[in-house]
Amino acid sequence: MSNHAVETAERRVRMPISPERMHALFNPRSIALIGATERSGWSWATFANLTPDRFSGEVHLVNPKGGIVHGQQSLSSVEELPENVDLAYVMVGPAAVVDVMKQVAAKGIKSAVLLTSGFSEAGPEGAALELEVLDIALQHDITILGPNGNGFANFAGHVTPYGLSIPRVPLIGGIGVVLQSGGLASTVMDLALARNVGVSMLTAMGNELTTTLTDVVRYMVHDDATKVIAMFVESIRDPEAFRVVAREALEAGKPLVAMKVGRSAAGARVANAHTGALVGDDSVIDAVFSQLGVVRVDSLEDLVSAAEIFASGAQFKGNRFGVVSSSGGANEIIADCAEPVGLVFPDFNPETEQALREFLPAFANPRNPVDLTGFVVVQEDLPERAAEVVAQDPNIDGVIYWTDLPRERPADPATHEANVDYYRRQVQAFAKAETPVVPVGTAFTDITPYGAEVSVASGYPSGLGGIHHGIAALGKAVQWQLQREDRLKALQDDRAVQPLDIDAAPGSTFGEHRAAELLRSEGVPMVPATLAASPEEAAAAAESFGFPVVVKLAADEVEHKSDIGGVALHLNSGDEVRAAFSAVTAAGARAGVVDPKALVQPMRSGGVELIVGVVQDPDWGPVMAVGLGGIWVEVFKDSVLHPLPVSRERVREGLTELRAAALLDGVRGAEPADLDAITDAAMSAAAVAERLGNRLESLEINPLLVRGGSVEALDALITWR
Repeated sequence: MSNHAVETAERRVRMPISPERMHALFNPRSIALIGATERSGWSWATFANLTPDRFSGEVHLVNPKGGIVHGQQSLSSVEELPENVDLAYVMVGPAAVVDVMKQVAAKGIKSAVLLTSGFSEAGPEGAALELEVLDIALQHDITILGPNGNGFANFAGHVTPYGLSIPRVPLIGGIGVVLQSGGLASTVMDLALARNVGVSMLTAMGNELTTTLTDVVRYMVHDDATKVIAMFVESIRDPEAFRVVAREALEAGKPLVAMKVGRSAAGARVANAHTGALVGDDSVIDAVFSQLGVVRVDSLEDLVSAAEIFASGAQFKGNRFGVVSSSGGANEIIADCAEPVGLVFPDFNPETEQALREFLPAFANPRNPVDLTGFVVVQEDLPERAAEVVAQDPNIDGVIYWTDLPRERPADPATHEANVDYYRRQVQAFAKAETPVVPVGTAFTDITPYGAEVSVASGYPSGLGGIHHGIAALGKAVQWQLQREDRLKALQDDRAVQPLDIDAAPGSTFGEHRAAELLRSEGVPMVPATLAASPEEAAAAAESFGFPVVVKLAADEVEHKSDIGGVALHLNSGDEVRAAFSAVTAAGARAGVVDPKALVQPMRSGGVELIVGVVQDPDWGPVMAVGLGGIWVEVFKDSVLHPLPVSRERVREGLTELRAAALLDGVRGAEPADLDAITDAAMSAAAVAERLGNRLESLEINPLLVRGGSVEALDALITWR
């Protein structure tokens, strides 16, 4: 990145934008299209999006040649604009942008959208140009969306200065959309139209010169028209600001749903610690989002579906669901999709089954999931009656109701009225249900214009995203609601951290001896150890511990002792210890150690080996990994990550999420591990990492040996930045 680009990025982050200024940007009463021309499709599209039926304010056109543009008289300069213009929408070429922005500043216009490309995304020259624009914005207090962005569409506010064609405006609803991609913005808008989903506003960020994704999210958190915020994220420029706004969203009860791209860029931060194999870029994002209560999805379809279920306002007390459908095959697909996302289908209460038998045909299944069979064609009210009964079951927290809206308009108007009445009756039945009823469609297909018409006329939802995407979204929603209070409580931990002053040279490493001494002094349970400078000292130490013992090379210069023959195990006599001392120190000397010594420790065996490591992420700060350790670290990469600070409850919960969690429960008669003791050890290590602050590059305990109630660190390594 060029120096100009770096300077631009640094200065951009430092420029706070108040909610009032964001409101002014997104709710202008008058707009100037600067660079309007009939030769540009961008200009035609933007002007069409601001016609009187879509925007009730004034639209002024500026073209250097003046004359009639898009059927309207244009002005030849910014200077000719009236004094009441709220937003400048700039479409001139990159070479003219600086002069135009100076004119915008002189006119006193405080908000601008820069459609123009050719800035930092185009290289050093563009980055330098972008910095000039930023200087103007800073000097004159102008809020800029872009450059290299399509603008925004505030559907709830009826103002859409957006650079691509919007042939049909989506339903106005509770979903706010913010994307770090101009092209995908229109795709998401099309998906919303196709699925008949209501959108409050949509913003394409561009280069985020002054207005960042975080600024837009904060605006949406405080926007009454927005109930859920859907994000397409390429990068988060200011992690700390994002943490703050995510907490505000949790407090407001507004879910953040994110599709974060870049999984393939995952890479270890620290190569000289095993923890580096666990803590990659994308793994950190997963952990951060989980901690902040951000719902991460993998596709645009899931982004829309998850936002849809959140926007519906359905509230679930748990993950127990009843299913009502007229297809055994659909029930099987629903069951397969539900298990991976944590939804369960418990048995109905006997009274529920009896109530269902009273009106279901004898060949229908009254158990969970309910199969009404094709008899619904004969008896139309079966679905809503069954859903109403199932929703009253005390074992159920919600009902999954399989159905689809009609697709083709019937020739007979009476049939149309019957269709509307059929779905209206279902809506009325759902409203009387004691738990939420969630309609789920069969597949993620377009809602036809006729289906959308029936939906609007009857008040019936569109049928959540098809079974695959819909059940995935439902699982995300349930999980978010059940975890929200715990996540919020953890984020409100404002305890002070007392810095730990350690004499360590930048870039140096503390090998096992010095690392263990530091960790032991801070409450981490370390295996006993004695530093020996001679074979006789080593033998004496072994006698004091009792055999068998371990002898290890003690040298900060060697980070992985076993790789060079610096570890000797299962030593059962003084002679073996003396020989081992000579062998490991000789290995150290061959590796370049100036004054090799050895550590003597009691030999430990059995149990489960874990790893507790902390790596300093350049964006998100210290991140702790707790997982399967020993020689299996890089083989299985089975760990749970925790951005620090983290609550004790979350660390303990994470132990149960490991793929190897069954090992901690006790296998083949082994004593179950003390999860509280493991948690205590991990929290002690986390406290050390936090107290060391930015000086720490990585801290690793591997293995942390767990044998029932005994938890002991057998090795440690600390690397300094």
